[in-house]
Amino acid sequence: MPLLSVESLHSGYASGHGILRAVDGVSFHIDKGETLGLVGESGCGKSTLGKALLRLVPSSQGTIRLDGTDITRLSRRALRPHRRRMQMVFQDPFGSLNPRQTVHSLLDTALKVHGLGDRDERRRLAAEIVQRVGLPASSLTRFPHEFSGGQRQRIGIARALVLQPELIVCDEPVSALDVSIQAQILNLLVDLKCDLGLSYLFISHDLSVVRYFADRVLVMYLGRIVESADHASLWRAPRHPYTRALIEAVPSTAPERRRIAGAIAGDLPSAVQVPAGCRFRSRCPLADERCAHQEPALRQVAAGHAVACHFAEPAPFQNIEPQPRKTL
Repeated sequence: MPLLSVESLHSGYASGHGILRAVDGVSFHIDKGETLGLVGESGCGKSTLGKALLRLVPSSQGTIRLDGTDITRLSRRALRPHRRRMQMVFQDPFGSLNPRQTVHSLLDTALKVHGLGDRDERRRLAAEIVQRVGLPASSLTRFPHEFSGGQRQRIGIARALVLQPELIVCDEPVSALDVSIQAQILNLLVDLKCDLGLSYLFISHDLSVVRYFADRVLVMYLGRIVESADHASLWRAPRHPYTRALIEAVPSTAPERRRIAGAIAGDLPSAVQVPAGCRFRSRCPLADERCAHQEPALRQVAAGHAVACHFAEPAPFQNIEPQPRKTL
């Protein structure tokens, strides 16, 4: 049984122009001990999906099951024991920390809310967790503004870990950090996974980071999953033109890599007025008349590899030459 199972999840926001469909019928699972990467450009719904899993934003349809238990519409009181098992590391390592609380207070508050330990036990747990994330014991008496960006993200990780969760949602946890610090935080997350048996949903717009970190990858576009595969298969033989464009956006010194990224143009369409047919068709170099009327379903095209594209079989990017973008 998967640790987390999501079926046909929908989540959106009211706007002056209608309902913004940030997450529009998403299904996936995360196994115990697995790192699942979630990639896509800004505005595709990645962060909303991560927050919906933890019930930080509401979902209008679908189910979220944690170890087989449907937590989608549990009351706050009934949800509390499940919240301990799922925690989140946010993108902004400063904005997500209360500037008026010391590190000890941040960790102690989480433990008290869940009724874990007496005062001495909570202090011991806080001291252990800051050392585990690579901070000195003296950090406990300091405030967030006294730390660097990388250290603040370590505090955010410590806050997520102090409740001993099984699943951590990492929402762009290194995008606000310098490249050298990114590597340190990623290595820390890998070590924690090995030591504690954690599972991750790792959200990022940077496919090169996900390639390093994830066991399996979901590619999201305009509220839906358009490709799912293990990271090696996705990088070696992407089946969706959007995935290919994301890969081509990663800097490379390999002269033999064929480039079609230049054929991908335009901006992400509005999630309030979702285009008919394939959502990617207005930016796709392969689109034809069928794409304007028929939305492709996410279907299995190889073992462990699913794609939502009419041209996924045969593999469209073997020996393909760049083509002018068609306007439908």
